[in-house]
Amino acid sequence: MKLRRRFAYQAGALVVAFLGSYMAYLLLSAYARDFMSVQIADSINVALLLGIGQFLLTFVLAWAFGRFSARAIDPLAAQIRDQADGGARSPRPAVDGPAVSR
Repeated sequence: MKLRRRFAYQAGALVVAFLGSYMAYLLLSAYARDFMSVQIADSINVALLLGIGQFLLTFVLAWAFGRFSARAIDPLAAQIRDQADGGARSPRPAVDGPAVSR
């Protein structure tokens, strides 16, 4: 139950962050044309930077999802798996520790 709750919280927070950012970009594009057309450099304006920022945000959120999962979700999943196996598995290495092939 705790594993599901953490995963749902994590996924929900990341989806809300992405959709909020994307909706803000769409609304600015539709209703704040003067702001979006402000020139930053020669042929670069605010709209172009915010559009490219959407791609950057996607990668940052994917990285954050992986990092949070490794720290908060994977240990819980391993604990549940070990309990289901009857504790037959050896303890997992630390998240930031060296990689061990199994």
